Amino acid sequence: MKPHQKTFDRIRNAVLPEFRERVADYLVEYENILQAPANDTDQACAAAQQLRGYLRGLNTTRVLGMEDWEDLDRRVAQAWPLGATTKDVPGSAHSLGEY
Repeated sequence: MKPHQKTFDRIRNAVLPEFRERVADYLVEYENILQAPANDTDQACAAAQQLRGYLRGLNTTRVLGMEDWEDLDRRVAQAWPLGATTKDVPGSAHSLGEY
């Protein structure tokens, strides 16, 4: 199993059944970047941020429930580097008050 495959599987399972196929098509792009063994840190950071935004959008449109979104957002934030400017990720410079 690829690293973090469970996170992507959880995303697929959390989405309403009628949207799963469409969401799965989008997730392939994120998986290719975030699960590549030799990915660029900046590229992974950007992809992880975009994935978090995509999940937020799924929640806003009610394709993904709030509880699922919170759990998945936390998992993405913990699994991939998000950069020092991420305010809401525990352990980042902003969350620690270090600017």
